[in-house]
Amino acid sequence: MRGYASILLLILVAVALPIIILNLSRLLRPSWPSAAKYSTYECGIVTTSEAREKFSVRYYLVAVMFLVFDVETVFLMPWAIQMKELAIFGFIELGLFLFLLLFGYGYIWSKGALTWE
Repeated sequence: MRGYASILLLILVAVALPIIILNLSRLLRPSWPSAAKYSTYECGIVTTSEAREKFSVRYYLVAVMFLVFDVETVFLMPWAIQMKELAIFGFIELGLFLFLLLFGYGYIWSKGALTWE
């Protein structure tokens, strides 16, 4: 049982320390509430509607497509580093990967996912 005393002490410190720090900072901070502090600040633009405004799904599609293609291009770095060791096999695999990447890009372009209408 004595072996678990250090683990219990660590758990107690891990629970107590954030509580102590949060309460201490609440006591020491300056507090001057005003209407301007409670207003929504969005890039310096005065808000005109609620936060739950509906957006077109195209914004999310473009964001997801950017992430997909950005992450896929990260896979080009290991090929570039190991190109001498991979020789012709690496070159063929790289060509296949780029072909599939460009095929996917052409597919989403043909479906109109990149138009802002």
